[in-house]
Amino acid sequence: MAHSSEPRSYANEKTPSTGSGEADIASDPASGGFFAADYKKHEDLKSMLDSNKDNLKLEAMKRIIGMVAKGKDASDLFAAVVKNVVSKNIEIKKLVYVYLVRYAEEQQDLALLSISTFQKGLKDPNQLIRASALRVLSSIRVSMIVPIMMLAIKESVNDMSPYVRKTAAHAIPKLYSLDPEQKEQLIEVIEKLLGDKTTLVAGSVVMAFEEVCPDRIDLIHKNFRKLCNLLIDVEEWGQVVIINMLTRYARTQFLDPNKADYIQEEGAKPFYEEEKSEEEEEEEENKEDEEKETRKPYVMDQDHRLLLRSVKPLLQSRNAAVIMAVAQLYHHVAPRNEVGLIAKPLVRLLRSHREIQTVVLSNVATMSAKRRGMFEPFLKSFFVRSNDATHIRILKLEILTNIASETSIATILRELQTYVTSSDKDFVAATIQAIGRCASNISEVTDTCMNGLMGLMANRDEAVVAESVVVIKKLLQMNPTEHKEIIRHMAKLADAITVPMARASILWLIGEYSDRVPKIAPDVLRKMAKEFTTEEDIVKLQILNLGAKLYLTNSKQTKLLFQYVLNLAKYDQNYDIRDRARFLRHMIFPGEKAGALSKHAKKIFLSTKPAPVLESVFKDRDQFQLGSLSHMINAKTTGYLELPDFPDEAPDSSVRMVEEIIPFTNDKDNVLGHKKHKKQKKTTSFYSSSSSEGEDGTSSGEDSSSESESESESDSSSESSSEESSSEEASDSTGAAEPKKSSNSESSSESDSSESSSESESDSSEEEIKPVKKKEKMPKKGSNKKRDEPMVQLLDFDDIGPAVNPPASIGSGQSGVLSPTLAADLEGLAINNKSSGMISGAMYTPTQKYELLNRMNSQGLGAVYRFTRTTCIYSTTMVAVEVTFTNNSDAVIQSIQVGETKLSSGMKLHEFPALTNLAVDQSTTVTMGIDFRDTTVPANFQICTESRKHNVSIKAPVGELLQPITLPEREFQTQQGKLAGMNENQDTFAIPSTNKEEKALMSRVGEAANVQIVPASDPSKLSYCFAAKTISSATLVLVQVKLTSDTDQAKLTVNCEKMVIGNMLLKEVKTALTKV
Repeated sequence: MAHSSEPRSYANEKTPSTGSGEADIASDPASGGFFAADYKKHEDLKSMLDSNKDNLKLEAMKRIIGMVAKGKDASDLFAAVVKNVVSKNIEIKKLVYVYLVRYAEEQQDLALLSISTFQKGLKDPNQLIRASALRVLSSIRVSMIVPIMMLAIKESVNDMSPYVRKTAAHAIPKLYSLDPEQKEQLIEVIEKLLGDKTTLVAGSVVMAFEEVCPDRIDLIHKNFRKLCNLLIDVEEWGQVVIINMLTRYARTQFLDPNKADYIQEEGAKPFYEEEKSEEEEEEEENKEDEEKETRKPYVMDQDHRLLLRSVKPLLQSRNAAVIMAVAQLYHHVAPRNEVGLIAKPLVRLLRSHREIQTVVLSNVATMSAKRRGMFEPFLKSFFVRSNDATHIRILKLEILTNIASETSIATILRELQTYVTSSDKDFVAATIQAIGRCASNISEVTDTCMNGLMGLMANRDEAVVAESVVVIKKLLQMNPTEHKEIIRHMAKLADAITVPMARASILWLIGEYSDRVPKIAPDVLRKMAKEFTTEEDIVKLQILNLGAKLYLTNSKQTKLLFQYVLNLAKYDQNYDIRDRARFLRHMIFPGEKAGALSKHAKKIFLSTKPAPVLESVFKDRDQFQLGSLSHMINAKTTGYLELPDFPDEAPDSSVRMVEEIIPFTNDKDNVLGHKKHKKQKKTTSFYSSSSSEGEDGTSSGEDSSSESESESESDSSSESSSEESSSEEASDSTGAAEPKKSSNSESSSESDSSESSSESESDSSEEEIKPVKKKEKMPKKGSNKKRDEPMVQLLDFDDIGPAVNPPASIGSGQSGVLSPTLAADLEGLAINNKSSGMISGAMYTPTQKYELLNRMNSQGLGAVYRFTRTTCIYSTTMVAVEVTFTNNSDAVIQSIQVGETKLSSGMKLHEFPALTNLAVDQSTTVTMGIDFRDTTVPANFQICTESRKHNVSIKAPVGELLQPITLPEREFQTQQGKLAGMNENQDTFAIPSTNKEEKALMSRVGEAANVQIVPASDPSKLSYCFAAKTISSATLVLVQVKLTSDTDQAKLTVNCEKMVIGNMLLKEVKTALTKV
């Protein structure tokens, strides 16, 4: 095929439809793409730019901007492009300015030739041209035009167009970096721009403020309220900048809302307050003014509240950076009981791209290290997914470990158990470390975790075994006396394990606790001495330490071995090992000139070492502002601004009280003072979620546990509207109701804040469940009654199996996150936590009574309680408690009733009917129902008489949280097999001969726990099985006692999916069986 007569450049192919009759450029064959000389490059574009036709120029500029957008170099066209800056065609001029902004800094000399044209552009009628001219002018990095740039910025600040003023704000940091000496003049410009009332300018001027003079807080005072009110309408990136600046501002101008002295809410008394005599009460009345001053509760500054109220709606933003900025503001500035509302929006961001997930998880890890309860309701959201990257998996592990508590540890450990089988070695190592941290932080599961880690020692993967050894070594340091067998087992593994760190850990353990394995330790040293020359450096150092410790405790067997090791180390290639050998030789084998240290060698080498503290690596990152790059990399970066500490005394708030011109007010309103005041109130009310500030606190850490994990935009908005619509009684969105609402907005905001936040948590959850209805009248303080309402699941994560909620009962809202059916959602382990047995009667009825009220401290009213072990008549999830009141005083007690309750999250209490007229020396018995949620946390409440209130608490032993069930032996064995591993707790101990008889043994077990005997098919096996289920969540509990006919040893096994209950029950039953 013949060559085309008009070949085109490969790199700069021209659009064929130019619509002109001019000759095409680059007709020379030598101009072909790979052989084109530099002087021929872009010749077609240059000729088009030199043309007299606007359509050719426009086509050329479009192609050039397209090249720039693709990252191609178009700098050699600068001279041809800059000539067209004087074009009268607005489209061409805009594209020319876009090009010049990109290349003005590189081609400064040519750009300077067009300065006059740019200055003319500043006067152009079109706002886009004025802004573009200023942008190009500020992009020329030549110090000689600084005065021209300064003049242009000052003129643009007064421009009628907000877009031009915004561009002027962008030019300020550029000029400051070019000539820092212009700072004072630029501050004046910034001050003027800060007074701008348009949302387009606000974000840009705050960015300029942060770059030029971030320490000039005084410039913000009079603009603070305006920025808060404009914030919701500013563009997203402007919102991020403003929120970060206001965070630093709040830390310098407002008091710390979480300071210890301020915890007491207004109008609230401490729950555990000491009772005062009549004389003391009279003295207090006489000094009422003084006491009022000293006990004055913290009242939040109205501007502080305005800031929190203004940023709260932004939690529903589509931009992840905005949500992150609001979250960091709440974390650093908000009261403790209001920070919980940021948890749900942050969890929602975990559905975004991987990069966003990484940033959010890093910040959540820091928050969860100090605010564990805030993220506990969203536990499932931090479970590792199969498509997560390794760094995201490790961040999720960190968070799961941080938020682990006694109630959630069972779920978390089951999840971690499945992670150990992953093919990702780094992830497996991090998982084993997480198990170790859980074991050290929560003592109830230490033994369970230790057994689980020991099980991993048989794993085929050497990396898993090695990491397990390192973690076990740290756990053993905490309590070595109870784990002699584990130390012995690890000593046997020394030959098989080859990972240097693991071998070094085993050798350290043997040396540190050599007195517990006196026969094995010398033999380990003998084997290590054989292989000394082939070991890694870290192992060699531990061999030297082992030899030193064994010589000091058992010199007869180990002296020659240790000397042999020292001789080998003397000629080692590593100088650290040579130095260590030299040091140990002179310390332990002193010559004639023995040093002072040699006398204390035993104290130095065999001293008790403190147990390592396993802490979160994110614990110290709180020193950096959340969301910042410094926080992300855990190092201070250039330009990072330290977050200041809260002031000890509140600065003067009057500096923020300035005359504001409110939008939509006419001149008449400005003249009439009272009308203007009215408008200001309305503006404040518009940006508030309610006139009562306490509504912001209803999504606190505790409250958030009563709501499900809603992630959708619509759910978030409906939740927000529920707070607004229910904040005022009979509050509608009509114009008639608004002025009435706003008239009390600011005046009542502070008192309402503290009063509202002291309302019960159940009320806040009721408001969220019924967002459309008007707010009902609050119950009295002493009452905890409320209607039963079904729990609304805004987002159902239980997609594996159906969730079965226990029956709702009277009390506070229940948590749907750590539900009893959580085990059914885990595919990794097929454990059925619902028992298949039928409920039976109690095997043993306890007679032990516990004191509830001492008659000496309660004006003669005495009270004791006992657990009846019968089914509670109020609810199947409640424990029946029988309370006996006795009147030991000399007067009739008119009334006895339950007052205010202080229950942990999820617990419920059904109070007894009020008692009247309890005569002298008379007793009466009542029954209460308490849902302990399968925990031993006490239920705190008040017993009220006509004259006094008494603070009392009822704590259930772990055995009373159970309900006996009948279970066949085969079913018992099947369920026991399913509940193996970390769900199993075992102990072997000596049992008195009197307790080995069947009747005595059943009696002892029955005393400790409300269980039922499982009929045995072969009584000669001396194995006694008992079954029960937890009352609250119906989780299966299995107890087995195995006796040996020839010894006094008994083996006790407890299987329960709730590991804390299993561990505690094991100790209770063991104590009962060892009693004589």
